[in-house]
Amino acid sequence: MFDQALLDILCCPETRGKLGMADEALLSTLNSAISAGSVKNVGGEKVTEPLAEALVTTDKKRVYPVREGIPVLLADEAILLSLEEK
Repeated sequence: MFDQALLDILCCPETRGKLGMADEALLSTLNSAISAGSVKNVGGEKVTEPLAEALVTTDKKRVYPVREGIPVLLADEAILLSLEEK
């Protein structure tokens, strides 16, 4: 789990909006879609690794993976949750 002080200073590299921890329901939904092979990141690469942790924007439109406790805050690594942005 993230230190709250660190989470307070992190932001979305694209929108500069605040980030929070993705809840279990969101992770479960994403991991099901990843298992089905239907998830791509903004960079167009298929996401193949399930997410144990992730950060989500407050508007719930972008998810950033956390790998081995390190947030991957690269715009191309984001997973878009909104159909309008795809």
